[in-house]
Amino acid sequence: MAILTKKGKNVNDIIFDLFIYVICGIIFFIIAYPLYFVVIASVSDSTLVSTGKVLLFPKGFSLFGYKEIFQDARIWVGYKNTMIYSLLGTFVNLLLTLPAAYVLSRKEFRARRILMFFFVFTMFFNGGLIPTYLLMKDLQLIDTMWVFIIPFSVNVFNLIITRTFFETSIPNELYEAASIDGCNHFTFFLKVVLPLSKAVVSVIGLYYLVWHWNDFFTGLIYIRDYSLQPLQIVLRDILLSNQVFAEGAGSGGAAGGYAQRYADQIKYGVIIISTLPILIVYPFIQKYFEKGVMIGSVKG
Repeated sequence: MAILTKKGKNVNDIIFDLFIYVICGIIFFIIAYPLYFVVIASVSDSTLVSTGKVLLFPKGFSLFGYKEIFQDARIWVGYKNTMIYSLLGTFVNLLLTLPAAYVLSRKEFRARRILMFFFVFTMFFNGGLIPTYLLMKDLQLIDTMWVFIIPFSVNVFNLIITRTFFETSIPNELYEAASIDGCNHFTFFLKVVLPLSKAVVSVIGLYYLVWHWNDFFTGLIYIRDYSLQPLQIVLRDILLSNQVFAEGAGSGGAAGGYAQRYADQIKYGVIIISTLPILIVYPFIQKYFEKGVMIGSVKG
């Protein structure tokens, strides 16, 4: 007869629970330690970091890397631009993606399969870099903030996720009941569908926000004006100039050693500065994100 504890668990259950806790702890350590290492390496002596002497706690503590980064005026310009591109771009993305997904989810809309085919077609075939650049040039979007927003207004993958959510989670009976009271599709979408779709709206919004925040390629190809450069390009330029300085000054003796000593601090500091805002935002929408990742996985 199995021995039961106060919580009604026998010895085998307790052993199994301990095993699960250990496995989860190991997985958490594997995921969390690289992030923690970046933090402590950004305030440690680069020589000690490169020789593997910084493992759990910072050594040779210094904020020189962050000081150098934030003293660069381009950082604040990059932050301002990226905030504008991310917030405005996400708003435009949701403004177009959500209505399009709703329309494509309505079975009474006969052209939805044809339109969906054209959307999906763009996932596999595109014009390529040079034709796209020429198109942006003809549209006079080069060196403007709108090149970050207008050409990428709808992501087809996010559109498919949202359409699937509307098809599986919004009963058609709701629209039938609302239409009896004189509700049209536009009113039904605003007053019924959107309030019931907080999970998918939050998840898709997070996807778009992270994409805009990390967008590096658009600024690299289409922007030449430094006052319009996003944060990722600014951080890249700071990192490259720091490496060039460290390598170039290396033949100068003390100056080279000084530059090399703080090179990794700047490198790791750049990583933290570029990811910290998104890490701050994520906890506030985590509960919706957990619901959203299950979209389409459970039927019933």
